[in-house]
Amino acid sequence: MAKRQTILVSERGQITLPQEIRKRLGIKPGTALVAEEEGGKVVLRPAAVTPVEMYSDEEIRGWLVEDKVSAKERKRILKKASRE
Repeated sequence: MAKRQTILVSERGQITLPQEIRKRLGIKPGTALVAEEEGGKVVLRPAAVTPVEMYSDEEIRGWLVEDKVSAKERKRILKKASRE
């Protein structure tokens, strides 16, 4: 276990994790962490980050055109759905 180190909280509520701890835990700039309170302690854990893909309005319009159902197909689907 690493030696105990005292860190200060800035006026903005920020802390700086000691370099030794960051290196040992692989915490690099941009690493997302979750802060939780457990039994009167602050615990930091790695955050699960899911990449989000952004789509342009043009891409979305293209999908809407591709997904259009013909009148004949819509009628067939509605007929089948009404039987179930």
